[in-house]
Amino acid sequence: MPARGPGARPQRACLLVVSGPSGVGKGTVVAALAAARDDIEVAVSATTRPPRPTEVDGIHYHFLDDQGFDELVAAGGFLEWATYNGYRYGTPWASVHQSLAEGRTLVLEIDVQGAWQVRERFPDAVLVFLLPPNLAALEARIRARAADDEATIARRVTIAQQELAQAGAFDHQVTNAQVDQAAADLARIVDAARARRGDDRPSPPSTS
Repeated sequence: MPARGPGARPQRACLLVVSGPSGVGKGTVVAALAAARDDIEVAVSATTRPPRPTEVDGIHYHFLDDQGFDELVAAGGFLEWATYNGYRYGTPWASVHQSLAEGRTLVLEIDVQGAWQVRERFPDAVLVFLLPPNLAALEARIRARAADDEATIARRVTIAQQELAQAGAFDHQVTNAQVDQAAADLARIVDAARARRGDDRPSPPSTS
């Protein structure tokens, strides 16, 4: 990240929402973006889904039981939350508010339901839909998750088809045919948003 002199103005905060169907590679592409750009932060979502063998609490997700999730919902502790395939997912305000208040760029990797909630509460958010090269490639990625049984795979494919129909309503669409290229496309979208909006610091999203 370029050094900032003492007289430099603060960067314009940018909230980038990366959404798309399960299995499209959102986490992989966002991780590649964050690894390439130390001026970009990734919010950690919360979920009631059990962790997969390689997932670490507090790094991949905040893993909560139903009671803990209910308590955060009741306290207004989520920017957005939604139910997907029987489990709940949400973005805690703690992962968002400080970064935006300080003018930093924050990436949310969330599902389509959550993306529309963010748009309602933070109209300046940049919404990107991550597309698979084709539906067959997406189904293959879903099937590659050995932890999922056939019924779960079928549900995920059906939900994915419904979500893909909404891609045109997003600000941008990026195809994940190659991870590094998709991450580079996201970086260009961030830089264009910053340049277009100038250096004025936005108000944080509404907590109401």
